[in-house]
Amino acid sequence: MDPSLYRVETFQPHVNSRFDASLPDGSTLPLVLTEVHLVQSNEKVTQFSLLFRGPATPLVRQQTLRLDHAQLGQMDFFLVPIGADADGVSYEAVFSRFVSPAAR
Repeated sequence: MDPSLYRVETFQPHVNSRFDASLPDGSTLPLVLTEVHLVQSNEKVTQFSLLFRGPATPLVRQQTLRLDHAQLGQMDFFLVPIGADADGVSYEAVFSRFVSPAAR
């Protein structure tokens, strides 16, 4: 996916949809995008995070993973596990991007 598309508006319509993460061992981890959280936005920078929910096992350590989405295609995210319970694991990807003058 084109890095310029890494915006809140790109991901918001896909809340509750499935993303498949390719793990280093060749297996796939199903993740559901549960929340798009706008942290800060102004004329120079946009900061947001994506929250995903996955199964309880395997617990994946923080790392960059390739995710595949039916509509958005492939993208690489640095995912960090931020919580776990008996029902699954929550992961977060955080973005901080400068807004180009042409996009204002």
